[in-house]
This record gives sequence, C-alpha cells and structure tokens, in this order.
Amino acid sequence: MNIFEYTFINHALIAALLSSIICGIIGTYIVVKRMVFISGGITHASFGGIGIAFYLGIAPFAGATVFALLSAVAIEWISKKGAIRNDSGIGIFWSLGMAIGIIFTYLTPGYSSNLMSYLFGSILTVSTSELIFMTILAIVTVLFFTIFYRPILFFAFDENFAKSQKAPIQSFNFIIVLLIALGIVINIKVAGIILVMSMLTLPQNTANLFSNNFKQIVFYSIFISLAGTFTGLAGSFWLGIPSGASIIFTLTLIFFTAKLVKIFIERKHRNK
Repeated sequence: MNIFEYTFINHALIAALLSSIICGIIGTYIVVKRMVFISGGITHASFGGIGIAFYLGIAPFAGATVFALLSAVAIEWISKKGAIRNDSGIGIFWSLGMAIGIIFTYLTPGYSSNLMSYLFGSILTVSTSELIFMTILAIVTVLFFTIFYRPILFFAFDENFAKSQKAPIQSFNFIIVLLIALGIVINIKVAGIILVMSMLTLPQNTANLFSNNFKQIVFYSIFISLAGTFTGLAGSFWLGIPSGASIIFTLTLIFFTAKLVKIFIERKHRNK
C-alpha cells in the first residue's frame, strides 16, 4: 500500500516540514531567552478563543489566533510596565483563557469531536488553508531572523548590551512575541494545546546538549523536529494512535537518547 496516495498524508508531511522550520527558529529563541512560561501562557490563553469560536460557529483557528495575539501583547505589556509580577500576569492569562474556553465549549450545543484535535493535536487533519498560512509564517520567520540575526542575538543573550547600543528593544520584543503567538497557534493543529510547548522546547534542548551556538541550535532543532515528527507520524499511522502524542513521545525519546549519548561521550573523554 502506497500511503502517499492519500492527500491527508501529503498535507501532514508538508505541515511537519513547515512546523519544524517555524518551531526550530522560534523555539530556539524561546529556550535561549527562557520564555517557556510566557509561551505556555499564550498557548493556554488561546483556548479561550477556540471555545468562543465553537460557540459562535466560526473557524476555531481564527478565534485561537485573535486570543493568542491579544494575550501575547498583554503579557508583554504587563511584563514591561511591571504593574504586577510577570509570572502572576502570565498565570492570570493562562487560567483565564482555559476558563473561557471551557465555559463556551460547555455552552456550545452538542459535542464537537474537532475540539479534541485542538487539545491533543491532529496533524492528519491539516487543511490547505492552514498549510498556506504555515508557509507564509515560515517565510516571514526565516526572513525576519535572517535579516535581524545580530540584533536578535543581542536581545536573546544580553538585553542590557542591546539597550546600550540604542537598539529598538521594545519594538523587536513585540514583533518576536507576536511571531511566537502565531507559531504557537499554527502548531496547535500539529501537537495540540496540551503538547505544543514540547514542539518548542524538546528539539531545542536536545540540540543544546551538543552546541551553545544559536545558529547551530536552530539548524539542529529543525533536523531533530523533522525526524521526530516524521517518525511520530509514521508510528501514529501504523499503530493507530493519536498523532500529536506520538510525535511528542518520539521527540522525548530522542532527547533522552541524546542525553545518554552525551553522558557516554563525556565519560569516555574523562577516562582517557
């Protein structure tokens, strides 16, 4: 049986490639900048938009995008103004988004099985329009990080130095946070709200085991993410298990395998 005869398989493979590029770049910045908790807040806040979208009968992707962008701007604004503690602000948006999503999902007449694909991911159901959006986002992300590579390095590793160079830190931070929000939303379909953060951290932390160079981590992350996604997708197809969970499980195995390999290499060098 030739699985490439199926359109949904081809869509899933293209989505895996685009997702790996987006997550490889954005996820590296998140890990280096230690923004995992902020990204988690944006991810879970987006569920509020999905719940409202289901209730209103509009595209859940649109609702998630609006909520993710609004929460990203709000979290960034709160963190800069210092009105409340940064982690407290993130926790508020995190819990508020989930609460709104649950309420409106409960109020929606009937039960929508599509909701599960947003919670746990379903890369096999990625549509043509979503692929177009992923392609545009991948191109924009690559161009932005390529053109502004050096300033981004300053922001990621030494924000105080960037300030001393009179770099437009606030503008860059907002742009990057918005890119993170869009990257999270588009990858909800791949891994789901519950698991999407793993796509933005597991490949990057695996790459970081073998390199501290930002550019190398990006390329390694893309390769690791692609390998894990393809392998997880194959396991999902042949074993009949959820694709999102299969992908994240595979990426986790890759991380622990890489960790063991690094420990073995370090011990071998010490014993010489």
